[in-house]
Amino acid sequence: MSDHARPVLIYDGDCGICTRCVAFVERRMRTRAEITAWQFADLAALGTTAERAEHEVLWAEPGGRVHGGAQAVARLLIDAGLPWAPLGWVARIPPFRWIAHGLYRLVADNRHRLPGGTPACALPADQRPGARGR
Repeated sequence: MSDHARPVLIYDGDCGICTRCVAFVERRMRTRAEITAWQFADLAALGTTAERAEHEVLWAEPGGRVHGGAQAVARLLIDAGLPWAPLGWVARIPPFRWIAHGLYRLVADNRHRLPGGTPACALPADQRPGARGR
């Protein structure tokens, strides 16, 4: 069971695209979530692992449930209220859920190739510059 009082959005702080997306969220969305890079989070206390955080963005709820990938983004959109929430609700229902998952994986798996991506995105966390035995 986690002990945080509000949701936590966990992202890859080494990824340029992830960092830019988080900057957009912080500028444009009203969310009650704490936003933190997984490299600086107490992942065990949030109910997850570094392996999962390397693979996808995560939404850790206060009750201990953790959503990943497109469903983490959907939870963020819902939490942000209007005008974002309807997109989040749609992304939770089939067939849109499946489409959202496919698009999320396409972007996540190719983020190092996209504008704003960094070479570090292509490496496992323990091989990135400055890795501290994560």
